Amino acid sequence: MSILIIGANGMLGKDLVQVLRGSSFEFLGLGKSDLDITDLKAIENKLLKVNPSVVILSAAYTLVDNCEDQKELANSINGDGAKNVALVCKKIGARLLYVSTDYVFDGSKDSSYVEEDLTNPINVYGQSKLLGEKNIQDILSDYLIIRTSWLFGLGGKNFVESILKRGQKGEDLRVVSDQIGAPTNTKDLAVAIVKLLRNDTKGIINISNSGECSWQEFAAAIYSEIGLDESKVASISTEEFGAKAPRPKNSRLSSERFEKVAGYRLRDWKEALKDYLEHRKSSTISK
Repeated sequence: MSILIIGANGMLGKDLVQVLRGSSFEFLGLGKSDLDITDLKAIENKLLKVNPSVVILSAAYTLVDNCEDQKELANSINGDGAKNVALVCKKIGARLLYVSTDYVFDGSKDSSYVEEDLTNPINVYGQSKLLGEKNIQDILSDYLIIRTSWLFGLGGKNFVESILKRGQKGEDLRVVSDQIGAPTNTKDLAVAIVKLLRNDTKGIINISNSGECSWQEFAAAIYSEIGLDESKVASISTEEFGAKAPRPKNSRLSSERFEKVAGYRLRDWKEALKDYLEHRKSSTISK
């Protein structure tokens, strides 16, 4: 099996590269400067040359608030970009794995979302990612769509890094406490993706670290792990925070299907956070 990662320089892409380096798979990673997914001809030329059996599309426009003012750009990358890749995958007979989001749901459900639940995104980012999902489903039969949530990893900007910067300044924080989800370490997600490639899993599947929390609880845990007082992280409502893009109040994803297919459960988000902070510290020291 030969694998092409589109978006290899992104947060998840970097971890996918690391995991695949330790596997038996042949792979090639392409970054934004290597391939523009809004350019169908460029994708066709590249994929015909590489001729992968599997394409992992982790490239995306993920600035949720910016998407509200840049709907055309978000749809072009997340929606039409996925369509372009799917069209070429169909032409060369490659399987497509697309990384999607919990934001395809509106958050009104009282329990965790399963793969069959009706989608109803409430922000432009979620709408653009759902467009990507639908385009892939319309074009291909051999695909895997992975929905995940609240990603953090060593390879890019994320919530953990934002909170750490505030913590280093000794700042008191006010963080949203009425949005619930599961923080997910991109390293764990990358391992899970490679596991599913081995199992030849198809369709839609949810993957996130175990457990759940609010953004406020997440921030408080980060403060606690680095030796700061959790009481410095106060609660605020979504309405009080006033972000440009609306967010679902419930982003919990059920990983039950993944656990049955893969035969294991991703570790708790608190353990994944601790591991992230330890690796972050060691990588900083080694530089």
